[in-house]
Amino acid sequence: MLPTESKKALSFKRCIEDGDLVIVYERHDVMKPVKVTKDGVLQNRFGFYKHSDWIGKPLGTKVFSNKGKFVYLLAPTPELWTLVLSHRTQILYIADISFVLMYLEVVPGCIVLESGTGSGSLSTSLARAVAPTGHVYSFDFQEQRAVCAREDFETRGISSLVTVDVRDIQGQGFPEKLSGLADSVFLDLPQPWLAVPSAAKMLKEDGVLCSFSPCIEQVQRTCEVLRSYFIRKTKTRTMKNRDQARHRSNEDDTISHDNSYNATSVVMAPPCSEARGHTGYLTFAKLQCLYLSLKGWIYNSTSYHVLDTL
Repeated sequence: MLPTESKKALSFKRCIEDGDLVIVYERHDVMKPVKVTKDGVLQNRFGFYKHSDWIGKPLGTKVFSNKGKFVYLLAPTPELWTLVLSHRTQILYIADISFVLMYLEVVPGCIVLESGTGSGSLSTSLARAVAPTGHVYSFDFQEQRAVCAREDFETRGISSLVTVDVRDIQGQGFPEKLSGLADSVFLDLPQPWLAVPSAAKMLKEDGVLCSFSPCIEQVQRTCEVLRSYFIRKTKTRTMKNRDQARHRSNEDDTISHDNSYNATSVVMAPPCSEARGHTGYLTFAKLQCLYLSLKGWIYNSTSYHVLDTL
């Protein structure tokens, strides 16, 4: 996400300015964030690139080195930022993040509480989803991680949308001043069941809670607490990412009346036999305004197969 000022609205036609953050793209698995400065120089295996040559060019531009090799200058969108950020903790990737945003029902204007901040991967996507009038309140128990996250958000130009505080949510709960104001709450904690009572107080009527846990034992304990806080129903699903293997085949070979050879090329994309492994479970619970109950869904973030109800 680009800075939220009107002159720097999210647009791939915007020209790069001194002080901007760009993603330098060499190939799909080689990217890095670079802050543009007038006197700056980027050096890599392709040669060196002067930042002064970048200023004034639109995002998405192909720029060349002294050796004639090129890279692309891309906008620091949340999707790309997730791939290039500094890992202070394990992070959520795009597949999990998109699922969380959809089931948390995050839209512009929402108030979202997050614990913990970690490396800020999810926080960045949440900020874009709630912009321009919403806000994300993120908490981490470690001060150094919170400081680094604030610096990242300032560099990204989204500090007006995200507030990072140091707080032990498992032990202290969320601040009382946010009680009843949150549209959504996200928990990424070792013992999320300890934070459920406080999270329930923070939610508005019809608010949604999500808890990310790598182990099924964490899910079970969280669900037990959710049930005591008006939980009605719990389901568990797995969602494995399976790639499609693309290849071509000649489906119909014929010889025409003029003895010319015709071959119809068919592109096939069958699913691969192997699927990517487990990353974590996503537990969703919705606070119902009519029944004053929490209705929950649990999804394993790496598969589409239904498991037994807990």
